[in-house]
Amino acid sequence: MQYLVNMIKDKAKRLARMTPFFLLILSFFLVFYKFTNIPKYLAFDEIEFTKLALSLDGKSYTPYSSLATGHSTLYFYILLWSLKLFGINTFALRLPAAIFGVLSVIMFYLVAHLSFRAIRQSAESRGILRNDIMPFLLTFIFLTLRWFLNFSRFAFEPTFLLFLELTSIYFFIRTVFIRTDPRLEGLSLILSGIFAGLAFNSYTPGRIFFLLPLGFLIFKKYGQDSVLSLRKQLFLFLISFIITIIPLTSYLMTHKESRVDQQFFLKNSKMTVNEKVSGLWQNVSSTTLMFFTKGDLNGRHNYPGKPALNPILGILFVLGLMISIKNWKNPYNIFSIFYLLFSIIPTLMTYPWENPNMLRTFTAIPSVVYFVGVAINKIGKKTLFFNFLFFIITMSSFYELRTYFKYQAKVFESSFEIKYPLEKAIKMKNVYEKID
Repeated sequence: MQYLVNMIKDKAKRLARMTPFFLLILSFFLVFYKFTNIPKYLAFDEIEFTKLALSLDGKSYTPYSSLATGHSTLYFYILLWSLKLFGINTFALRLPAAIFGVLSVIMFYLVAHLSFRAIRQSAESRGILRNDIMPFLLTFIFLTLRWFLNFSRFAFEPTFLLFLELTSIYFFIRTVFIRTDPRLEGLSLILSGIFAGLAFNSYTPGRIFFLLPLGFLIFKKYGQDSVLSLRKQLFLFLISFIITIIPLTSYLMTHKESRVDQQFFLKNSKMTVNEKVSGLWQNVSSTTLMFFTKGDLNGRHNYPGKPALNPILGILFVLGLMISIKNWKNPYNIFSIFYLLFSIIPTLMTYPWENPNMLRTFTAIPSVVYFVGVAINKIGKKTLFFNFLFFIITMSSFYELRTYFKYQAKVFESSFEIKYPLEKAIKMKNVYEKID
């Protein structure tokens, strides 16, 4: 019997080592399948992003540009590199978002592997296999979620931000939640701080992400005993973070950031207190309903009105969230709860008529999938139930893919309204002219 258990362990370990490679191949296939045809045309914002990226060429480094309603430029330097390497075309324009989408899948798997590696640890062969299956299953859900796949296939910034945040989280977990090699503890904190700083320098919702790992460092009761003192941990994280954000913060200290001023409705002096309270409540309500009943109406972000989560994932998400709130002392639970909140806060601060918004809440996806995993772990304690859930989740993922490639793809024909080639569109004064 022991020989059989050892044999299964060895096979499970070999399978686990192949899992990241398999996920890499699968994510490449799904993200790049009909890559330049779905969506076939361009969005106006993509034209503006191209102009912003090209405006950076041949100039000294500038951390912020007022073009395209105002953006920090880190992502656009990467976009510029792609355009110069592959030419001014749709493929080059969307390639960085796609690459970071694929990399986000791998980083999510690594985070999930750390978070769920202690699930049902036992000497039973079924428990051993399940420990290896859970990270893969959750990453498969993550990859096939229409919410994630959609933004990996055109030239917006959220996949870049998600990759940076997941990488920061990975190194943070290795340092704070898991007993790691003391020699690597300081390096992991430095890397976590650097990637948190890069997230600050990317898409605007990433500006507050650093508060999440910083808060967990301060409230040390959620972590493991450390070789380094709290003071040294805070120093390593903060110094690497601060150095990384110096260029952008220096610019913002002397220049007005129009984008935040335009979107932050609580700052609007023309609105009454009652209007602001009503607007905030409307944002909370619409964003909550976005997950379950009425999704984003923007055809570029979503199949208009369709909830972000299908009924299966929605039920598991709610159940997992409730279990996590009940098990408050689990560091992974509390971290994911706050990560979800930090991902939603930016959209709550924007004008109510722009919500629900699946673009600005994009980084909520890892937490959502984590809570789905918590529910699966709770319900699937018996092998029969786990196998049933595995089958249901697989069907759910195929349903998501079918919705995206068969139905949402048709919506893109009208949502992506610019039908000119990118090289021509960036030179036109009116890109909405009809093609003869």
